[in-house]
Amino acid sequence: MPAVTPLEAEYREWLVTRLSGYLRRPENDINVCIPFSEYGMDSVAALSLFGDIEDAFGLYLEPTVAWDYPTIEALARFLVRAGKDGEL
Repeated sequence: MPAVTPLEAEYREWLVTRLSGYLRRPENDINVCIPFSEYGMDSVAALSLFGDIEDAFGLYLEPTVAWDYPTIEALARFLVRAGKDGEL
């Protein structure tokens, strides 16, 4: 498993904060390796999260990204790569 870069750690922290808000759970209850679906996150919540990502980071995500990268860990790694490539 590759090392977590500072940017990936920043994305992870931001995503944990957002997910805990949507789920009304403490941040320390959010595990970055557990799929969003296991937390009960539905497509409406995923679209809201992606809207927040667009607002905060200027990155537009296709709705299917939540299923392609179903954990905070995977999504944060994707955001780092996609930001470097300039493509999402």
